[in-house]
Amino acid sequence: MKENLSGCSVEESMRVLGGRWRLLLVSYLLDGPKRFNDLRRDVPGISQRMLTLDLRALEDAGLITRTVYPTSPVKVEYALSADGERLRPVVEVMKEFGLWLKARDENR
Repeated sequence: MKENLSGCSVEESMRVLGGRWRLLLVSYLLDGPKRFNDLRRDVPGISQRMLTLDLRALEDAGLITRTVYPTSPVKVEYALSADGERLRPVVEVMKEFGLWLKARDENR
């Protein structure tokens, strides 16, 4: 991940959550653990490579956990960690803002 150049807390948040997909992935994981292909279906516009990179980045940041079950075939689940759960209010505010934007645009 990129380095925080300004020392600003907003920049630090964006360093971890920035990009097109990360906060969206977090929002889907708020419902509970999901497998890789479940997330891929939830976010049809994301490539397999980008999904892998973003999940790794969120895991490296300590916001999600990756659990591998020793089955055949191997089962892997992603879930929010306790730190990741702290993003729930952020996602809620983003949803509210998105609904407001949609309503505003419909009224133009």
